[in-house]
Amino acid sequence: MAKHYQPRMHSAEHILNQVMVRKFDCDRCFSAHINKKKSKCDYNFERGLTDAEAGEVEQGVNDAISSNLEVTEQMISLKEADERFNLTRLPEGVTEVRVVNIGDFDACPCIGEHVENSNEIGEFKMVSHSFEDGVLRIRYKLGEPEI
Repeated sequence: MAKHYQPRMHSAEHILNQVMVRKFDCDRCFSAHINKKKSKCDYNFERGLTDAEAGEVEQGVNDAISSNLEVTEQMISLKEADERFNLTRLPEGVTEVRVVNIGDFDACPCIGEHVENSNEIGEFKMVSHSFEDGVLRIRYKLGEPEI
């Protein structure tokens, strides 16, 4: 059975990852469960977030969402992708890599479905955040887009 993606949630995941990378100089999430009503991302991390930091992450995601960013894709060679991205999750035998760009805010190899513009995502709301055994888990949901 093919994996069913939620374009709004999946696009929000990309933006959340970039906010985390920029704010904490950490890697993108190593595990994500993207569902229609609520999703979660797990990060290798050294500690839990303060409530203030969680608010800053939430605001950073919403700022990007409201920036009206066009979502595009491009195919690049495996060599170029290896120079630009962490490809540890890439399947064996791939010769070209699909990169999803969310404006100039984020670029990431991805096979998932995405919105065409960030304004289609809706408001990002961090439902909770927790930390255990070196893993920071962020759970989030989305409001309906205003468009």
